[in-house]
Formats: sequence, C-alpha cells, structure tokens
Amino acid sequence: MKLRMTTIATALALASGAALAEIDENLPTYERVSGISGNLSSQGSDTLNNLMTLWAEEFNDFYPNVNIQIEGAGSSTAPTALAEGTANFGPMSRRMRESEIQAFEEAHGYPPTLVRTAIDTIAVFVNQDNPIEGMSIPEVDAVFSETRRCGHHEDITRWGQLGLDGSWENRDFTLYSRNAVSGTYGYFREHALCDGDYKDAINEQPGSASVVQGVTESLNGIGYSGIGYNTSGVRAIALGEGDEHFEPTAENAVSGDYPLARFLYVYVNKDPNEELPPIEREFLRLVLSEQGQDVTLRDGFIPLPESAASRERDNLGLN
Repeated sequence: MKLRMTTIATALALASGAALAEIDENLPTYERVSGISGNLSSQGSDTLNNLMTLWAEEFNDFYPNVNIQIEGAGSSTAPTALAEGTANFGPMSRRMRESEIQAFEEAHGYPPTLVRTAIDTIAVFVNQDNPIEGMSIPEVDAVFSETRRCGHHEDITRWGQLGLDGSWENRDFTLYSRNAVSGTYGYFREHALCDGDYKDAINEQPGSASVVQGVTESLNGIGYSGIGYNTSGVRAIALGEGDEHFEPTAENAVSGDYPLARFLYVYVNKDPNEELPPIEREFLRLVLSEQGQDVTLRDGFIPLPESAASRERDNLGLN
C-alpha cells in the first residue's frame, strides 16, 4: 500500500509533500468568459457531493444564469448517468471499473475522460472521548473484516485488544461503514481489508456524514470516511502498516506514510475529436484553477499542485 501512495507522490512531481497543504501559487486565476448559461448536472460520489456543491456555488458567482443540479448517492451511480447522458459530470472516489468503461464505450464509441480534481485521505474515526492513538492496517482489518486477509493473527472484538485498559478493556465495537454503492466502501475494502469481507455486524450507512454521526453518538463507535467529513464529535486516528502510525495529513499522504490516500475524480463525456461544450469546459477550468483548488482546501481535502492540475487541463484541451 505504501508503494501505491509513493506512485501518487511521484505523479504529483513534488519535491515536498508540504506543498499540498496550501494552495500552489502557480495555479492560474480563473477569469469569467462571456456566453456561458444553461444547465449542468452531476451524479455520483457522496464523498465529493459537498465539494461539487461548493464548486457549483463558486461557478454561480461567475455565471448566475447557470442552473446546476448535484446528486451524491454514491460513485457507482456515476458511470450509468454519464453513459445515458443524464448527467454532465460523474464524480467518483474510485476509478471506473472495466465493465463500466465498456458500457460507456458501447454507448458513445470512445471511453469516458477521467479528471483528477483533489486528493483525499480516508480516515478511521473514533468517538472524541476514545483514548486510542493509532492502529495498524492489519488491526483495522481484524476489526472490520471477518476474513483478516491483511495478516492479523486473531479477530479483534474488544477495545482492550488494541491496548486500551480500565473501563475500555472489555468494550466491544460499534462498526460503521459506507454502503456497497459507495466508492469509499470499495476503496476501504481493497486497501484496508486486503480485498476481504466486511463483518456481518457492520452498520452500513447511505452517506459519509451518517457514518460520522453514528460514531459521534456511540462511545464504542468506529467508522471510516473521507477526512473532509471530520467533525468535533469524532477523532481521526493515526494509521500505519506496522507499529509506526501516521496522521492523515497532506504531508503523510503524498510521502506514502499514511496508507489510505487516493485521488478524487470527476468523469466527463468528451469526444476525443471535439472540444468540450463551453459550459462544461468552464466548470472544469474553474475546478483546476486557484479558486477551485482553494475550495478544495476549504472543504477539508488536499488541493492539487499546478504540476498535476496543468496535466489535467492539457488532457482536456484547456491550456
């Protein structure tokens, strides 16, 4: 898993992960153009739902005559909506599967275009009053999964097995998870459970906010979601591959030390032989600008540096 995040760090072409904790001053400033009006729709990731809404509000500041509809039921809803033409954008917290790409190609004759828009760390949240400091990925797996494919030697059913004592020693877990339509559910299953199976006792939730709310209301609660859903009622714990644990920060994400970090994507229907429609072009240009990435940072995610944003603009023909 560390190798996977090292690959992301290389792709970002940064000398230091600290640069991702703030807005890259080399990002272009977005400027309004004339002739932009009409309707835009987005359907997909719950993780990206609030971020898409904030981007839409920023876009409306430039273009008040544009009507934008945002739905965030889960990443798995994006490919169908994009293929059927019921949405302009398909935000996803994972990459499309081969079967989803194939269905799009059958409808349009070319694949969908992937746009990297931000970086997210998947946090494991506990109740704010829980004293635990950190966990290894095998321990996370043994808490959430019945298969323990990450290699932990025993099932973990009590907080005492993670080193807590006193009144915590014999407390069991109340497990919160996203549901199967979520890209975060699939990502966590692959990277934190080593492609294992979730425990039957897990409480599946329709959205990340519901996961965090559940953990807030349960002293024994533990759940996961994107770090952007962090609230005062929960605490994101440090994670690691072994005994050394790392906080879910920008620096640790791009260095590869924090094991659960990923890109956040927006898919779009772009004919490789044609330019994007103006309204879609300008929305994505805003997302990949200084103002758009400032929104990303304010929403609790990690903004792209210009080195990465420029590649996305090149791929879309926006530079």
